[in-house]
Amino acid sequence: MKILFIGGTGMLGKPVAQELIRAGFDCTFFGRDHDKLKAIFPEANIIQGDILDMQSIESAMKGMDTVYCNLSVTQHSGMKDPQPEREGIDHILAAAIKNGITRLGYLSSLVHRYEGMNGFSWWAFRMKEEAVQKIKASGIPYTIFYPSTFMETFPFQMLRGNKIASLGRSIAPMWFIAAADYAKQVSRSFQQPGNDNREYAIQGPAAYTFEEANRIFITHYTKKKLGILKAPIWLMKFLGLFANQYNYAWHICEALNKYPEKFESQLTWDELGQPATTLAAYAASNP
Repeated sequence: MKILFIGGTGMLGKPVAQELIRAGFDCTFFGRDHDKLKAIFPEANIIQGDILDMQSIESAMKGMDTVYCNLSVTQHSGMKDPQPEREGIDHILAAAIKNGITRLGYLSSLVHRYEGMNGFSWWAFRMKEEAVQKIKASGIPYTIFYPSTFMETFPFQMLRGNKIASLGRSIAPMWFIAAADYAKQVSRSFQQPGNDNREYAIQGPAAYTFEEANRIFITHYTKKKLGILKAPIWLMKFLGLFANQYNYAWHICEALNKYPEKFESQLTWDELGQPATTLAAYAASNP
C-alpha cells in the first residue's frame, strides 16, 4: 500500500509515520519543509508542497493508494485565515477523488464534540466537525480517529521549565492516550480488509482530570523535580481578546476541562488492539 502522509513532523505525526514505516507501508511524506521531513525520514520519498495549493497536492497524490491526514489549527491563526482543516481538506478531497484514492485516514478529536455544550461556541471546533462531514460526503472510503487527550501534551505543550502549566479547573476526566499506542492502532486500521467506512474512538487505559494527571506525571517524571504553574482561565480569556494564541488556549482548555468524556473505545480495542502505556509509565520513560 502506498500512503501519502500529510503532517508527519509534529508530536503526533512523527510516531504514526514511524510505525507505518515499521509495518512495511510505502510512505511518501508531503509538506512545506522538505529539509525537516528529510531529516526525520531520510530513507523516505519526500514531496514538497502545501495543501493550500491545489496543484501541488493533486500532483503528490498521483500513484498513491491511501492518504493519511494529520492536520491542526495553527494557534496564532484566526477564523478568517486559510486553514488546513477547511480549505486544505477541500483540496485533499478533490485531489483524492481525481486520483482514485481508495482510503482516507483523518485525525479528528473527541473534545471537539464540546461545541454547543454549556453555551460553548468556537469556530475551530465547528471547522473540525465540518471537515468530518465533508469526508463522509466525499464518497471516498474513510477511517476517522477521534482521540482523547494525548500524553504528549505534557512534555510538548504543558511543561515550562520546572513547571507544568495548568489553566483553569479540570472537572471532567480524560482517557489519556500515548501517541505510540495510537500509532499502532492506525497501522492496524490500514491492515483491515474491505473498504467499509470506519470510525474509532482513541482512548488510553485510565481516565484522569488534569489535576490527577499532573500529580501522576510529577510523581513519576525522573529528569527533574516539577511543580505546578496554575493560572485562572478568565485571564487567558481576557488576553484572547488581543491575541489569537491566547484565544486558542482558553477555548481548548475550557473544552478539555469540561467535556464529559465517556469510555467508548471497546470496538477500537477489539479491532486495533488495547493501548498498553499508562500515564505513569509514560512519565517515567520521558526524556
